[in-house]
Amino acid sequence: MAYQGKKLVNDPNDVVTEFIEGLVETYPRLQYLDGFPQIKVVLRADVSTRTYEKVAVISGGGSGHEPAHAGFVGPGMLTAAVSGDIFTSPLADSILAAIRAVTGPKGCLLIVMNYTGDRLNFGLAAEQAKSEGYDVEMVIVGDDCALPPPHGIAGRRGLAGTVLVNKVAGAAADAGLSLADVAAEAKHASEMVGTMGVALSVCTLPGQVTSDYLGPELMELGLGIHGEPGAAFVELQPVDVIVSHVLKQILSQETQYVPITRGSRVVLMINGLGSTPLMELMIAARKAIPELQLEHGVAVDRVYTGTFMTSLDMAGFSISIMKSDEDILQRLDAPTKAPYWPVGVEGDRPPAKIAEIPVPVPASGSTRSDRDKDNLIPLYRDRMVYCFTCKLENNSKRLYFPINSFEDHNKIHRNLTYKCTKCLNKFRAEGTLEIHKDLYHR
Repeated sequence: MAYQGKKLVNDPNDVVTEFIEGLVETYPRLQYLDGFPQIKVVLRADVSTRTYEKVAVISGGGSGHEPAHAGFVGPGMLTAAVSGDIFTSPLADSILAAIRAVTGPKGCLLIVMNYTGDRLNFGLAAEQAKSEGYDVEMVIVGDDCALPPPHGIAGRRGLAGTVLVNKVAGAAADAGLSLADVAAEAKHASEMVGTMGVALSVCTLPGQVTSDYLGPELMELGLGIHGEPGAAFVELQPVDVIVSHVLKQILSQETQYVPITRGSRVVLMINGLGSTPLMELMIAARKAIPELQLEHGVAVDRVYTGTFMTSLDMAGFSISIMKSDEDILQRLDAPTKAPYWPVGVEGDRPPAKIAEIPVPVPASGSTRSDRDKDNLIPLYRDRMVYCFTCKLENNSKRLYFPINSFEDHNKIHRNLTYKCTKCLNKFRAEGTLEIHKDLYHR
């Protein structure tokens, strides 16, 4: 059924310029470039070519993916972001204007998502800037894992993993590295990340009629962030099933989209595509983290859950997985004032906290004999205590620990996260017991 979506806009032709105006009014550290609104460039207010002594990092693309990319402009991340119209690559003249505005003596890195228009226009701008004496490098990000390995020249599409690459590059530049080193770190990060999205609805463009061909019962695996065809239409499934499929697709050893194997360390990003509530994203994260640890045998170093790269008001989410190392973690943890980079994520992740069985407390001033303590046993007798691994892999599996004394209760109270011999032997055989130890011991 075709319909025109409801939008909180004025003139549909002005949505990009009015978004930029609102962004710079909200965040005083941002400004837009002279030539606005024809040239749609958001840049740091504290940077000029005369005084900037670090590598400038510029990214961008068509609008409609907010907060990417303008929302990630700030110290420690992007120096500038170039916006095109909705789902339209920015013009080469706009990109060139951004390069001229922020590039100092240490040069400029362009981070470009792998779409034909973006590669063409960013490439043209880079060549023109080089002819004017600017030192410019370009890194292409293609992190899509939904489609079979390409046989042509187009390659994999750029998706939300680009945000992680932007953060790595921005932190490297902020640390004072040379252009060659910043470009090398960005390229390495782009090769370590894979992404796949799942759409429950198509997006609606301002002022245009849209046909939601998915309807109430279908979802599309791998639908592109501009509405490009995905890998398959399937019936709507519970989110746990969807997450499991996406993780297997990204980490497939047959396609080898990313060099992640058992024993690797990873960074996980759960990204909303525009109209997915945070509640649903957290439900997806709740499934993805233990499944990565237990099913795929990888350690999860960082988790970013939120809205980073959207497709207007599309319902759905994408999952990005980046192989991590100490250098990547250092860049991701480095401080930034980019307004939409999440705070409170840096640092090692402690084991998940599991609620303890409450211990009855005697009334104030009273004492209990051993016989009185034994009277408490019926409160805890026949309680089922799960092997944590078995519970995650199959909710129907459970271990039974009979509680026959007050001392037995205290033992369980001190160590709720039980393990069974079958699961321990499994991880010993895989050589991944060290990765999973925090799931077994409080």
